Formats: sequence, structure tokens, C-alpha cells
Amino acid sequence: MPQATVLILGGTTEARELAGLLVGDNLTVVTSYAGRTTDPRKPPGETRSGGFGGAAGLRDWLAARRPAILVDATHPFAETVSAHAAAVHGVPRLRLARPGWTEAPGDRWLRVASLDRAADLLPVTGHRALITTGRQRIATFTTHPACAGLPLLLVRCVEPPEDDDLPGNVHLVLDRGPFTLDHERDLLEAHEIDVVVAKDSGGGATRAKLDAARERGIPVILVDRPRTVAMPTVPTPTEAAAWVRELVSGP
Repeated sequence: MPQATVLILGGTTEARELAGLLVGDNLTVVTSYAGRTTDPRKPPGETRSGGFGGAAGLRDWLAARRPAILVDATHPFAETVSAHAAAVHGVPRLRLARPGWTEAPGDRWLRVASLDRAADLLPVTGHRALITTGRQRIATFTTHPACAGLPLLLVRCVEPPEDDDLPGNVHLVLDRGPFTLDHERDLLEAHEIDVVVAKDSGGGATRAKLDAARERGIPVILVDRPRTVAMPTVPTPTEAAAWVRELVSGP
């Protein structure tokens, strides 16, 4: 009897952990990730990079490989891929999504619904900003008229933006988490940061910047997660692995 196939839409720590939990279970584990970074941390099992070419490409792959289950373990802000996963039919689906961050006493969080709203709010909230929202839409801030007058936009991302013609007030920090609290304290102090802009990604790898901001008494503009189509959802790789095992074991 052929092994059951599990398709994981990955690119996150949780996706890699899930693949590691399942590879030894007599399953064919295939993890797909976008491949936007030049040196991604590859998970155990089979991998494919570059996406499927849209919703139609995903449907074609599912029809050809017929996996036992599709697990969407993409980043909480990977709206397009998650929408494609939610729209497919004929295969069980599961969402693995780490919980968002919870505000602690002393936090000064300003929650907003979008990056555009974060850019609108930034100039009236602080002057020297640490921006950790990724490189894909950094132009939301760098081209915003009101942000142009700020002394510093300290943009941290794994790889530089495709557009390297950045304004003079933009300083790039190329780094990859996890980040320690001491690291984030030093970064905020060295650059005299008085506001942090982040997405509510959740998890422990990048939480320290929020704790450092609380210690420093500075506000955090936090972009809420986008709404997603409802599907069964679990918060941890262990729970996702148990779900998959129960499904493939049958009644």
C-alpha cells in the first residue's frame, strides 16, 4: 500500500517542526514554500520552492498527487496562499496558526487594521521608528509623505527590498530571528527608537522587541492579522501532527 502524502504549505518555524514530527510516521511529507529568501531553512522530507502558480496550479498539484490532507502552516499574514488553500475542495484541510501576541501590563500597543493605517499613524506617534513588517511592502512607509520628514526609519528584514533606491532617512538592518531581549534592548537604545511598528505575527522568535519597547515605555503600532476563511485550526505543530495521524489512520 503506498504511503499517504501530506502537503504542508510552509515557510514558518511551525511548518518545519510539523514536517519533522511527521516524516518518521510512514508518510510522504511535502513542504511547499515561496522561496523568497536565498537561504531558507529547509524542513525534513520533500520540499518544493516557488509556489504553485496560483489557485489553479495548487488544484492541479492536488489532483495529480492526491494528498491525504493539506496543512496550511504559512505565515499569519500570507493572505493569498491561505485563501487559495481555503478555496480548494476534495481534500481535508487544516490550518496551523500560532496564536497572536497578548498585551501585557505596561504595553502601549496601538492596534491598526492595515499597513496603510500604520503608516498614517506613525508620524504622529514617534520620530525614530523600528519597522519590522517585512520587505514586501516597505514602500508603504518609505513613500508616505508624512513619513518622509521623520529622522529615522530603521527597517529590519531578512533580505533587502527589491527597490534599493531608498530615502535618506531609511536605514536597513538585515537580520533573522530569533532575537533575544538583550539584543532588542541594545538595538532600541543604539538608535534612540521611540516607536516600533510590527505585525501581530505571534510566536517567541520576534516577541522580544515588544518586551523591550515596554521596558523603554515606547508605543508599538501593531497591525492586526487579516481575516481568513474558516477551517479547522490548531495552534501548535504537536496538535497538527496528532490531527494528521488520526486522519490517515482511518476509523
